[in-house]
Amino acid sequence: MKQFSEYIKDYTDNKTICVLGFGREGKSTYKMIEKYCSPKALAIADLNDIDREANGIPENVDLICGKDYQQCLDRFDMVFKSPGIVLEKPVSQLKCQITCETQVFFECFREQIIGITGTKGKSTVTSLIYHVLDESGIDCRIAGNIGIPVFDIAEGMNEDTIVVCELSCHQLEYMTVSPKYAVFLNLYEEHLDHYGTMWNYYNAKKNIYLHQQENDVLLINSEIAPKERITWNTYTVSDKNSDADIFVSGGMVHCTEPYAIPTDKVKLLGTHNHYNIAVAYYITTMFIREEDFTKALCTFSPLAHRLEYVDTVHGIRWYDDSISTACATAISAVQSVPDVGTVLIGGMDRGIDYAPLVDFLAKADVRVICMETSGKRVYDMILARDSFRNKERVHYTDHLDGAVKLAAEITPEGMSCVMSPAAASYGIFKNFEERGDAFKKLVAEL
Repeated sequence: MKQFSEYIKDYTDNKTICVLGFGREGKSTYKMIEKYCSPKALAIADLNDIDREANGIPENVDLICGKDYQQCLDRFDMVFKSPGIVLEKPVSQLKCQITCETQVFFECFREQIIGITGTKGKSTVTSLIYHVLDESGIDCRIAGNIGIPVFDIAEGMNEDTIVVCELSCHQLEYMTVSPKYAVFLNLYEEHLDHYGTMWNYYNAKKNIYLHQQENDVLLINSEIAPKERITWNTYTVSDKNSDADIFVSGGMVHCTEPYAIPTDKVKLLGTHNHYNIAVAYYITTMFIREEDFTKALCTFSPLAHRLEYVDTVHGIRWYDDSISTACATAISAVQSVPDVGTVLIGGMDRGIDYAPLVDFLAKADVRVICMETSGKRVYDMILARDSFRNKERVHYTDHLDGAVKLAAEITPEGMSCVMSPAAASYGIFKNFEERGDAFKKLVAEL
């Protein structure tokens, strides 16, 4: 197997290179190029100023910063784009080659990669698969959208190493190579501020399987599965459609070898997590025994901000589900957390359709506290709906701090309050992690 250091050196040889975006992945890309490559020229472009001295960037590396930072792209042969960067021009209008860490890494190691995408659940499934394989003695690494750039794990890879890689739509958007093992969990309204339509968003996600080979493995939600078989080993997954190849219901995974989830021993709450467990079971048992899966599953702890139990304060159990940015996840949170008395809804308004959430809340016996701009829209929709029962249980407050204080007042003792915003955090918080941490701090201060 060719060493990755050799591959990246050959990949960039005799080319002029631009690293577009200098966040976590951009810094990882620059570090790898600076260490192993000898391009004709190297530059870093970013909207924000870059401190040359603090980042140890030599004078021969050009820094291009400011609002016109993308105007330079056609000066280069190859541009390594960070996933957080939105191109100002379509790729078809650029003369340079647009690539990224994920593309290069997959070209080198695709046979050893389990790739996971989907609107919701991908971090949990990625972490669970990695945990199970690692606990079972498999040489494996975790990377991708989970917060670890793939170049950071590239050195020291061998032929037996398995990489469990979370993939966002932004990482997949321009990919021309797919992993040998692909998992496409689900698809909900998300990122429409960038993609404009669900069709564009779906097309970006589909690159996880579009370039697979005939003997590769694809697990895909039955609701979004293509009519044509992508590989010989394409399997549909569902918790609704009993005709799916892998169907999970009542704690049972129905497939070639049925599996009973030890629901009294696992820490993952809710039927949506039974779905996640089913996917992890099917993939990991291609490498390990069922008993090893069960043993590791029972030691897995949920990730932060994903239906995470925070504390019991004033007799109320508080749960942080800050990861929730869609109607389906907020609905699932209310269905999964035991004895929900109050749910906190709202954040940045990106124009998604909140009718399914309002339909659910209309019939749910739960207090609703709406907040921020999307919460105001949900609140107005509720007030305008004649069929909504007991509107006096619905409240609006501007921000999270007020919502937590109000929840402490109106949630009955012995019940739960869950923050599951069904909205993005941007413009209010840096990200969903910061929002979740703020929620925990407010609960601690009660």
